[in-house]
Amino acid sequence: MQTPPRVLTVAGSDSGGGAGIQADLKTMLALGTHGMSVLTAVTAQNSLGVQGAWELPAEAVRAQFRSVVDDIGVQAVKTGMLSSAVLVETVAELLAGLTAPVVVDPVGISKHGDALLAASALDAVRTKLLPTATVATPNLDEVARLTGVRVHTAQEMRRAADAVLAFGPRWVLIKGGHLPADAADAAGSAVDLLTDGSAEHWLRAPRHGNQHTHGTGCTLASALAARLALGDTVPQAAAAAKEYVTGALAAGFRLGAGIGPVDHGWRLRGAR
Repeated sequence: MQTPPRVLTVAGSDSGGGAGIQADLKTMLALGTHGMSVLTAVTAQNSLGVQGAWELPAEAVRAQFRSVVDDIGVQAVKTGMLSSAVLVETVAELLAGLTAPVVVDPVGISKHGDALLAASALDAVRTKLLPTATVATPNLDEVARLTGVRVHTAQEMRRAADAVLAFGPRWVLIKGGHLPADAADAAGSAVDLLTDGSAEHWLRAPRHGNQHTHGTGCTLASALAARLALGDTVPQAAAAAKEYVTGALAAGFRLGAGIGPVDHGWRLRGAR
């Protein structure tokens, strides 16, 4: 039996299963890759929010990474919740020794508005982590926090992309899902911009007016990493990831009393 491509997620746990490590591994499996994990934090989390978070020591993160990479190897890496400067710097140092593509999702705030990245870690993200990225995938809130650039229309996403690229990632995918529908484009689509500062790829998809949106950022970044591991170019991987997360949003389901998760297994169940 052929070994599937191996993808590593370096992120926090979501006990509710909708985001974080759990969403990453589900996505990687759904897209035909073997997911592996380096746990950076444990959260008590459900559909209503984050009730608590406990960061793992840097030595535990380093040991997990070396254990997986030195024995099993990786074809792509995705990073998510790295809550402190120490963890950001530790992970950046580990990633600097890899040749595999790296997708950096600079997670700052949960879907419920809970802070997941200390303000004191922002400079380490800018100067240490983003330069390791093949693709960075910030949403508009994360762009504003990292660069000070605030986006109100789709065309302003170009300025946001330039500001993020200045920190050193090869590509940036600016996620425009937080834009109001009338500020995105004439069709009211969910619009993202992928660029390396030269080539531009505008990714559009229908909006889905449901509340089952928990884990969208983690899912998109993990799908992008999985597709890179499968051999896609960055533009191909981003387009495939956008298509996958759009389907997962459309098939999202009610879970608990708050914001439900996207459905990572929508293709397996034949959902459309």
